[in-house]
Amino acid sequence: MDRALSPLLSGALFTLLVCLLGTAGAEAGPTVIVISLDGVRHDYPDKAHLPALARMQEQGLRAGRMRPVFPSSTFSNHVSLATGTYPDRHGIVDNRFWDRERGLYDYEKGEGPSWLKAEPLWVTAERQGIPAATLFWVGSRKPWNGVSAQYRRETFDSGVSERAKVDQILEWLDLSERDRPGLIMSWWHGADRAGHKFGPDSAEVIEALEEQDAELGRLLAGLDARKAWGQVTLLVVSDHGMLAVEGSVPLAERFEAAGIPARVQHGTAVAHIFLDDPSDRDRAEALIAEDSGLQAYRGGELPEALRLAHPQRTGDLVVLIDPPRSFAREELLPRVYFGARRLWNPQARQGKHGYAPDHPAMGAIFFALGRGVEAGSSPGEVRSVDVASTVTRLLGIDPPKMSEGTPIAGVGAFLGNTAGAPEPARVSRSSRAQD
Repeated sequence: MDRALSPLLSGALFTLLVCLLGTAGAEAGPTVIVISLDGVRHDYPDKAHLPALARMQEQGLRAGRMRPVFPSSTFSNHVSLATGTYPDRHGIVDNRFWDRERGLYDYEKGEGPSWLKAEPLWVTAERQGIPAATLFWVGSRKPWNGVSAQYRRETFDSGVSERAKVDQILEWLDLSERDRPGLIMSWWHGADRAGHKFGPDSAEVIEALEEQDAELGRLLAGLDARKAWGQVTLLVVSDHGMLAVEGSVPLAERFEAAGIPARVQHGTAVAHIFLDDPSDRDRAEALIAEDSGLQAYRGGELPEALRLAHPQRTGDLVVLIDPPRSFAREELLPRVYFGARRLWNPQARQGKHGYAPDHPAMGAIFFALGRGVEAGSSPGEVRSVDVASTVTRLLGIDPPKMSEGTPIAGVGAFLGNTAGAPEPARVSRSSRAQD
């Protein structure tokens, strides 16, 4: 009797072992965390003692520079990081812009994702069965085409600290395999505010970087404690750099003084001119040509390299300005502050961005550590539009539908495409908003 049962028992034990191994494999599903440090210029990490970023460079990968899209603004670039394409396709052509049909888009008013014309990463992941989580990433707070990240904040709150964000990320990682997000994207304050307010070469920028790095260090320690590096890849990026500027051009006032009725919609370095009367175009071009530091293009004739020609959101004329001047109005208090500061620091200038991506000061950062990262690899310049396809290669899924980027060298290459990555055994669930 015992001998007769032994084959059955052996078969049962074998089946149980297969099931256990299958469950273990499912639990090894990949997770990618993307942290954006706003306004961190590509060379900032060399100017301060930043142990967490130093560890990522030593044990993982650091690109020499990440090339932003044009304009090198916060919203345009966060959307390009998430969609893998350019403003002429995803539609977010600046932090504020004018749409000929819909009117004004203003980031401070929390405009919804209906303005976004390209699929973002969290939607890409969700529709392929991988739960996603976002913390204040541009465009992620509401559903896009009916799909949203399962975990998200619907209300932006700049007062939420990076410590709280780290705690939230670690809480997500501690969820069960069924519920844990495979993609986590979080915006951090970085050094943007310090760079704007005190200048890119200020002590305040270093202080901001050190504070951010300390919280990044907490995240690394949390991943260490969970022994998560076999399944987790951490990418730390930024959206743009920062440049010391001085002087502004009041373009709207110039048009008004010349008697040319127009809407002048501008950011820091790009202005879109929407003429009330198209027959005024020659006069407008002549007015702009009076300033040698300005360069005007007709909206339909923008250089392809700019990737900014959008049918509804590009002006009749598009005007670029050479640094160090900008289109942003110089307020009285900053002028007084920097005037006083230059008494002991002649280089003190207010910081701004938005200029051409190839300007040295506009370069962003890219660091990677963990699963799929070739330690010691050091690509030179990478592109912000390449981040989305890098993330999806790590997850073993297809990139966003309109993505034009290519995966960054040294990240996920030896994992292959979908076949080489562990199959994420996840169940897509109904969206859950956290607020």
